Amino acid sequence: MANSKLGISLLMSGLGIVGTSLLLGLFYAPSVSSNEWNAPEAYRIIFWHVPTAWTSFITFGMLFVGSVGWMWKRKEWAWELSGIAAELSLLYGLCVVISGPLWGMAEWGTPWDWGDVRLNTYAILSCLALYLVMSRKSQPDTPEFRDVFSGIGLFGFLLVPLTYFATIAWQVRHPAPIVGPTAEPNAVDPIIYQIWLLSFFGFLILMAGQAILSSKVYSNEKRLEELQTIIDKKKEGDINGQ
Repeated sequence: MANSKLGISLLMSGLGIVGTSLLLGLFYAPSVSSNEWNAPEAYRIIFWHVPTAWTSFITFGMLFVGSVGWMWKRKEWAWELSGIAAELSLLYGLCVVISGPLWGMAEWGTPWDWGDVRLNTYAILSCLALYLVMSRKSQPDTPEFRDVFSGIGLFGFLLVPLTYFATIAWQVRHPAPIVGPTAEPNAVDPIIYQIWLLSFFGFLILMAGQAILSSKVYSNEKRLEELQTIIDKKKEGDINGQ
């Protein structure tokens, strides 16, 4: 019960911070130059797009930890973590691949560019997350399936650094990184950057709440399965006793 209350508290706090940051992005963040942007007001979608992209990289990192934990130690917590991380990676990946094309349509005149490595590697990441979520719900829970699932999770995480550096090595349409070791100094207005950080902080808290609540759901499902097994064995014993 305590974990559920913590998860709900984090969930609501995260939503409040994210909502505040989005309002700041819409009404407080400075405008950008029309000489540098084709759709200067459309840029405000990045206050959703960029923080959700950062958060998705965190969730793919969680997927990596869970996959390694299962492959190496065969720990149940690692299997649970990888399942939660796959679902969260899909959620935040969808936030990115929906908001990005909306901005691209306004700024580039097209929602997608199949020649852009950054866009395509991230699309593959999101598709991997979708596959993992669907397969986990449709395939029998066997050690062999868990190994395959974890192997795909490890491969997916390897795409994260490739996605980040793609705009450096093969930049086509997607802007180059504006944060991180390869970003240019003062690449973004300080106010915009601060709102980004606030939004990212909110999404992290939101994601933590979602992870805690998902863990509670997994625990309840496992407990129900154990109870069902006990009931089935008891029924089988009663039948044999007759």
